Amino acid sequence: MKRGDKARLSAKEVAQLAQIACLLEVTAEKPGNVTRWKDASDMGYLDFLLSAVAIAPAIESARNKAVGEVILKAIRDTHRFTSFNTNLGIVLLFAPIAKAYFSGSNLRDSLHEVLSSLTVGDAQKTYEAIRIANPGGMGKIEKYDISQIEVDINLKKAMELAQDRDLIAKEYVTDFEITFTLGVPELMKNWRKLGSLLDSIVQTFLVILSQNWDSKISRTHGKKVAEEVTSRANEILEAGGIYTPLGRNLLTQFDLFLRENKLNPGTTADLVTASLFVAFLEEGLEEFFKEH
Repeated sequence: MKRGDKARLSAKEVAQLAQIACLLEVTAEKPGNVTRWKDASDMGYLDFLLSAVAIAPAIESARNKAVGEVILKAIRDTHRFTSFNTNLGIVLLFAPIAKAYFSGSNLRDSLHEVLSSLTVGDAQKTYEAIRIANPGGMGKIEKYDISQIEVDINLKKAMELAQDRDLIAKEYVTDFEITFTLGVPELMKNWRKLGSLLDSIVQTFLVILSQNWDSKISRTHGKKVAEEVTSRANEILEAGGIYTPLGRNLLTQFDLFLRENKLNPGTTADLVTASLFVAFLEEGLEEFFKEH
């Protein structure tokens, strides 16, 4: 049953689903990312677990607070637990999704309304949150750079200006097209075939990466490298991905390649996390965690 046929979730329950999405995503053995068994040089699995806990109050407040306020609170709360940028992309995606859940019965239609109603205040608070998170490789633009204190455009317009270089910004402009038309369907398809959420997450990660240059990699290492990473994800899928021994072997090699070259497809991971959050909101947790 879809969300529209079910009792509405409480704000606390929505926040719990956001936390579960974060915990599952970082636990899955996705290539090049921090996972349960593999830390990065500057941050580890524990940082992501603490960050998942930290965002709950902000997501819970989305019913009554503006998107920009939710984003800023989530990042401020995160930085009480870790000084690293563990979840900026996730928070940017989660805040309007949570707001949309509380605003209407059809999640994507409601999301369109939320994104269309973003204000200058939302942009100002989001820019402040980005400065706190201090993500690497953001670069500079002539106008409306994130270092600016005074912002005079609404958040959706700011995202429009960044959409060519950032997939999360592009999600704001397209009503979360990757999340709703690629991430969630892939996740559900693989879950129903595999019966393993963690394997489904890895396969969905590969599918998203095979069709989109990862923004984090393209910003920090250039488009040519990002294109190579996407090409290798396609090769793994052509070999069967998580479904076949050959695909799993290529996945292991891909993971080594990414780690040896310090290539982290972090934006792709954020999009997978958003897909999990939406799937939980639309399908209900009982779809994924049935009693056995």
